[in-house]
Parts: sequence; structure tokens; C-alpha cells
Amino acid sequence: MDGLTAVPSKGSVMTDPTIDMSRPSSARVWNYLLGGKDNFAVDREMGDSLRSANPGIAAVAQAQRRFLVQAVTLLAGEVGIRQFLDIGTGLPTADNTHEVAQRVAPDSRVVYVDNDPLVLAHARALLTGSPEGATAYVDSDVEDPERILGEAARTLDLGRPVALTMIGILGNVADYTEARSIVTRLLAAVPSGSYLAVSDGTSTSAQSVASQRVAKEGGHPYNLRTPEEIAGYFEGLELLDPGVVPTSLWRPEPGTEPESLDVYCAVGRKP
Repeated sequence: MDGLTAVPSKGSVMTDPTIDMSRPSSARVWNYLLGGKDNFAVDREMGDSLRSANPGIAAVAQAQRRFLVQAVTLLAGEVGIRQFLDIGTGLPTADNTHEVAQRVAPDSRVVYVDNDPLVLAHARALLTGSPEGATAYVDSDVEDPERILGEAARTLDLGRPVALTMIGILGNVADYTEARSIVTRLLAAVPSGSYLAVSDGTSTSAQSVASQRVAKEGGHPYNLRTPEEIAGYFEGLELLDPGVVPTSLWRPEPGTEPESLDVYCAVGRKP
């Protein structure tokens, strides 16, 4: 896929007939919880219901965003990774993966993956990279890793290390065994020295379980995992410190004491 180019104006994006405004979208609900404006009434209703069930859910969204920025900064900088495959992109906000990576290393190449038509429209318009690097978008479901890899290979050299980022996406896969299989198949296609960064919601409080029930009843199921299941995604990988921990506690800023939230994460290296 070639580098991204401009698309029609925001007005035409919002009236795109492929965008279903009658049902909530995970990307748009998360955008609302992060304080964004790319959402509809049905998304805001779902977001408010989720927040009523779990008052900390907006903080979860913010913690995941912070973790993405931290992980990409570390991988593009200290580790020296120059290729990123961001699966489950969501709607563009500040500090998107390519912005963070190319700020550190302008020659970074980034491929985004999502299947929401509003994300696709915005991605084509806004997710443009540096002249030295490359930015592309794959329209695919997370449950089709072979398609993702085939399309990503048009921009990335899968013979060289790649950082796979999967932030808040694996919970969309109902069956945990299948979610593990997806991660395994993706990692099998990249060489030693590649990295995996995952952050996903956990069933670690009554409030998080309640929000899962609200999402399911609203026709937008999201499957929480246990911390042990999150750790399972990293089987066979070399975990970076501090290992599998609540996302809000992954390398916190010195002098801060973040609250532990119902979301866990880790970064691991393929040996």
C-alpha cells in the first residue's frame, strides 16, 4: 500500500454511507472516552453507560494511550526499531504511532490496521508520515492475521525486526485460544529481534466486569481477560521490565503514584 493521501472533507466523511451511525463503534466510543469529537450520539450513549458501570474506564483509555506513546518511544529510540505494525489503530488523536516513532527516527515505517470505515477515512486524510519514512493503512479485521501480514508487507520488510502494537484490540476476539493463535501467527511471520506490545482490559474488579456486561447488552461485546491470560500472549518472549503489570504502572513518571487500573500490559522481545 502506498503512503496515505488526502481524502474528502470531514463533512463527506461523516455522511459516508458505509458508516453505521445506528450502532456504537469501539473506535468511536474510545474516541469519546478520550475526549475526542469523532463520534455519534449512539457512541456517546454507550460511553456514558460504560462510565456509569465503571467510573475508571476513561482513565483506562488514557492509560492505554500513554502506554502506546511510551512503548513506541522506547522501541524507536533505545531499541532502534524502525518498523511498526499497529493493529487496532482507532481514530487519530495526538501522538499517533507514526508521529511518535518518526519524531524519534524520521525513517520509521508504520502500518496501521483497522476495519472501521470512519477510521479508514480519517486515516487517509490525517495519518501522513515524514518524507524519510512511510505510513500506510490496512483495512482488515484483527481475526485475519494472514491478510494483515500480506498487506503490511507492501510497506514493511518482514525480514527485518517489526514492533507489533495491539492496544485494546484482542478483547474483540471472543475466544481466548483464538486470540492467542492470532498473536502466535503474527509473531511467527517476523524475525528475531521483533517486539510485541499489548494492553487490554482485565476482569480485575466488579466495575470492569459490569462494564463488560453493559457493552455486551449494548451490542458491542468486549471480552476482558485475566492478568494471567494477558501474560499468555507473551509466552516464549523476553519481557522488558517491569513485565506484565497494570498499564497505569508500566514505567510511571518518576515521582508519580498512579492508581492501579483494570487494564494490563507488557512489552516482549522475540528471541
